[in-house]
Amino acid sequence: MTVPATMICIDPAEAGGPEVLQPVERPVPAPGAGEVLIKVAAAGVNRPDVLQRRGMYPPPPGAPSIPGLEVAGVVAAVGSGVDAAHIGQRVCALVAGGGYAQYCTAPYGQCLPIPEVLSMAEAAAMPETLFTVWTNVFERGYASEGETILVHGGTSGIGTMAIRLCKLFGLTVIVTCGADDKCAAAIKLGADHAINYATQDFVEEVARITGGRGVELILDMVGGDYVPRNLQCLAEDGRHVTIAVQRGVKAEVNIAAVMVRRLMLTGSTLRARPVDFKAHVADELQRVVWPYVEGGRLRPVMDTSFPLAEAAAAHARMEAGAHVGKIVLTV
Repeated sequence: MTVPATMICIDPAEAGGPEVLQPVERPVPAPGAGEVLIKVAAAGVNRPDVLQRRGMYPPPPGAPSIPGLEVAGVVAAVGSGVDAAHIGQRVCALVAGGGYAQYCTAPYGQCLPIPEVLSMAEAAAMPETLFTVWTNVFERGYASEGETILVHGGTSGIGTMAIRLCKLFGLTVIVTCGADDKCAAAIKLGADHAINYATQDFVEEVARITGGRGVELILDMVGGDYVPRNLQCLAEDGRHVTIAVQRGVKAEVNIAAVMVRRLMLTGSTLRARPVDFKAHVADELQRVVWPYVEGGRLRPVMDTSFPLAEAAAAHARMEAGAHVGKIVLTV
């Protein structure tokens, strides 16, 4: 496969609003040891991309300044240690950056094969949310069949993936959303209960839904003043997993309640984790979850696709908060 010397990508020179996301020309990156070069067909848009654009979430050391944490495409070249037979393979990949481009490098261990049932756009919408939900809900949160989970942001990319993945593994899913139409969309996607946090007290609603028992697990993307309210929603021995802090990094917690009710507070980030960890997760996903994808039982909820050159419009849609599911850039 012939690889050009340069490519079109989105690589803003300074932080700012969506308007800084303009196409520019950059050299095509070369795959390093253990990496592949992917000719990108589509790239997912995620909340961390918005924070990076604003100057609030810089790439980890060694990662490209080009935003984009997940891609789908075809392997165009391989680095040392990767079998050249993989050239031409359709893959989607979790990356630490570089996705908003015609070409992107990825550790081969972080790639997953794209089954025929998925389009390139759908495949690009899978890695970031799937890796995040799996590691936080099932590995850190120890979710198991028969339990109940509360997911904030039920119609976000993370929220919609959490609904579908949790239902596959036998959990009861309660979500919060900011409008009645979004609550209806979440129910249609498979959530068992949806709470409009703008008009209802989610603490009271969780108590009502669970008969006062509470939920075993909470996936929280809000932080701040939601944390003490979340803890009121947990059953004894419940687990609270934080993956974002949209309402702030500080919270006041009643430690005595944590002790008496044996609660667990944990959380994680994904982008800066080492390649070996992400490769381990990819291997686990391919063995445990990917058969559901191949069988058509798990696929992302798609909102809108934009051409790469319209990345600014994609970010504007995400910031407006009207989307349900994933926003994708097509290349």
